[in-house]
Amino acid sequence: MLHDTRRLPSHAVRFGEMRRARLISALTAFSVTLLTLAPNALADTHQTGDQGFYGETTDKVITNAMFLTIIFFPTIIIVFSLIQWRLDKRKHARMDAAKRREANVDWRGGW
Repeated sequence: MLHDTRRLPSHAVRFGEMRRARLISALTAFSVTLLTLAPNALADTHQTGDQGFYGETTDKVITNAMFLTIIFFPTIIIVFSLIQWRLDKRKHARMDAAKRREANVDWRGGW
């Protein structure tokens, strides 16, 4: 037996708990920073004349933005589906090649 995992020194540190605590504190600090800066960003309209970053928001601008949103999501779904299909095709080709190699007498090895 190389290592006895039952005996740990009393000063042993559990790295998983430290990593989790560090992640929680970092996310908390990030959230507090965002919540602190968000009201200033939303209230700062005096420099832009009460317009958004694009300009004056009209019905045509909103309609076009929503049409782009409607086009965006199905396009992303199609692209990701095509990527997944290609990856599955490659995986099955590798599995079939491995089966053919196992069935071939030349690849079995031995004397």
